[in-house]
Amino acid sequence: MFNIGDFARHGRVSVRMLRHYDAIGLLRPARVDPVSSYRYYEAEQLARLNRIIALKDLGFTLQQVQAVLDEQVGAEELRGMLRLRRAELAAAMAADARRLAQVEARLRTIESEGRMPADDVVVKRIPAVRVAELTGVAASYGPEDIGPVIGPLYDELCRRLVAAGVGPFGPGIAWYEDAPGDGDAVLVHAGMTVTVGPADGYDFAVVDLPAIETAATVVHRGSMDGIMPTVQTLARWTDGNGYRSTGYARELYLECPEDRDKWVTEIQEPVTKA
Repeated sequence: MFNIGDFARHGRVSVRMLRHYDAIGLLRPARVDPVSSYRYYEAEQLARLNRIIALKDLGFTLQQVQAVLDEQVGAEELRGMLRLRRAELAAAMAADARRLAQVEARLRTIESEGRMPADDVVVKRIPAVRVAELTGVAASYGPEDIGPVIGPLYDELCRRLVAAGVGPFGPGIAWYEDAPGDGDAVLVHAGMTVTVGPADGYDFAVVDLPAIETAATVVHRGSMDGIMPTVQTLARWTDGNGYRSTGYARELYLECPEDRDKWVTEIQEPVTKA
C-alpha cells in the first residue's frame, strides 16, 4: 500500500486533490488508519485515478465523472456525452485556429508595411452587376466576426441556387454596410453574379448592385484570413494619392479553389478625390 503522498506522486496529482476526491466520494482510500487518520491506497486504485483525470481533462464535471465510473451512465448516454465533448473541443480548436490566423495576419501587416508597389493599385470604374444574395449580421467588420458569418452564407446561397436551377452563376461578390443602430454591427451581403431576374418563389434575393464610378482596386492572393496587409496597403495608397474612401470595399472572388491559400480576390474600394 501507499501513503497518500506516495500515491499522489505515482498518480502525478496533488495530495490536496486526493483529499478532495475522498471527501466527495470519488476516490476513497483503500484504508484509513483509525488512530492517525492517515489515508492509504492500493496500486490497483491508480486505474480509477487515471480514468478520473482523463474524463476531467475531457471537460466532464466531477459529478459526471463519478456517474460514469460508478456505471450510473449507460453506454449510449456515455457515447452521446463523448460526442458532444468532441464537438465542443473541435469548435474550440477551430476558434483558436482563427485567432492564431488573425494574429499572424496582423503580424504580416506590420512586417509588410510599405512593401507593396504603388502600381499594384488600379483606379477604375466598376460596372453595375446583378447578383443573387443572402444577408447576415456580423458583430463587427473585423475578420474574426466576418468569417463565421460569410462562409455559411455562401454555402447556403450556393445550395439554394442549385436547388432553384439557377445557373451558371459566379463569381462571388461580398459587400457590406452598417447595421441599424449605433453599434459596430455590420450587414454582410454574400452574393453570386447571375443573369436571372427577380422572381416569386426564390428563397434568396436578386438585386442589382450599382456601378462604382471610381474605385481603388488591388488584388489579394491567399486566404481572406490574411487580408489585413492588403487592405491597409490600399488604405495607405488611397490617403497618399489624394483620395478618400466613400464606403466599405467590395470583395470580388476571382478564384476560389478548395485550398484557401490559393484564393484570388479583388478588393474594390469606392473613393473620391479628397
